[in-house]
Amino acid sequence: MSGFVDEAQLHAKAGDGGAGAISFRREAHVAKGGPDGGDGGHGGHVWLVADHNTASLLGFKDHPHRRAESGTHGSGKGRHGSTGRDIEVPVPAGTVVRDLEGTVVADLVHEGDRWMAARGGQGGRGNARFLANWRRAPGFAEQGEVGEEHWFNLELKLMADVAIVGFPNAGKSTLISRISAAKPKIADYPFTTLQPHLGVVRLGETEFVVADIPGLIEGASEGRGLGHQFLRHIERASTLLILIDLASEMPPDDQQRILLHELASHRPELAERPRVVVGSRADVAVHEWDGLKISGVTGDGVSELVGRLATMVTEAREAVAVVTTESFVIHRPEGEGVRVERAEDGGFRVSGRPAERAVALSDLTNAEAVAYAQHRLKRLGVDRALARAGAKEGDLVHIGTFTFEYQADL
Repeated sequence: MSGFVDEAQLHAKAGDGGAGAISFRREAHVAKGGPDGGDGGHGGHVWLVADHNTASLLGFKDHPHRRAESGTHGSGKGRHGSTGRDIEVPVPAGTVVRDLEGTVVADLVHEGDRWMAARGGQGGRGNARFLANWRRAPGFAEQGEVGEEHWFNLELKLMADVAIVGFPNAGKSTLISRISAAKPKIADYPFTTLQPHLGVVRLGETEFVVADIPGLIEGASEGRGLGHQFLRHIERASTLLILIDLASEMPPDDQQRILLHELASHRPELAERPRVVVGSRADVAVHEWDGLKISGVTGDGVSELVGRLATMVTEAREAVAVVTTESFVIHRPEGEGVRVERAEDGGFRVSGRPAERAVALSDLTNAEAVAYAQHRLKRLGVDRALARAGAKEGDLVHIGTFTFEYQADL
């Protein structure tokens, strides 16, 4: 039986670019045909797309790898290689993407939000691209660029309007099964619910989503039990429904104090989130309660509660609409230009996509290609940057996966 998965890993591999071709026209009555090598095709990208039809991260649990198509190589007679197809990877709305260091690189909040997880490699240019007045027969072409490859940690935070918070066996599952079509497992013992459930509640023209969060225990904010996994699903809810179990041995005031403390300890702003506190299991209550009381079994007080929740959700939505209408998507910053830093071996490391591409796409076994790569690096200002950094004749210089000795006349 498939289950709910809210944490998984993704390995995204973009397609490699195809290599450019080295070719010259060879036709009858054409003594010296010019270069006609075609370009290689670009590699496909890997996109993550928020999709409301995807409920959890189950599809990544045993199969984390997603790979885009590579571009094909160019050929003679100016024939270019075909571009590799992108791959779109559906993830649930509310998916947070982190790199392996834990930094958030994307937050796909709304249906249709897209983020490029791996960029496809650029196809290499064929030798026809390098024809010039001083280079009539270029005998080199560019290699295809290798597509990006990354591991990510995926984390799902449920997109619900209302999160039901309470201790285990406080009546959360019974309540959500009464006010929506959700059918969570219900039994008279703690920790029946081990995974969140979502239910859609309709009242007139108002429709909102309620999440049945597994029961919290004291110390949940410190990771006790499955605290962190459970609390994460509360973060996006605009309204909190605090259920106080009136049939529990623990006094209602103690329950409320502990629950609010765990919420505030996990994220301080949760303590300020709009909330309604309700006494549950009123049909078997052993404590007095002055506020709203409900019974998920008999239905007493449920209609009034739904009305309050609908009003609070509507107000929260109106407030959000005033603040922003944009999707919350965080992109990894892409470095621009060329940077020179000291390497661990005492040499210098040149970083920056333009410089790395100038070397990576060149066939460094070909003298013409090497000369062209040097020309590109000089135009990018790499020689000046190395000189400013203190590079001396013979120092090792690293660019991408390539290493060479510094020469002052680069």
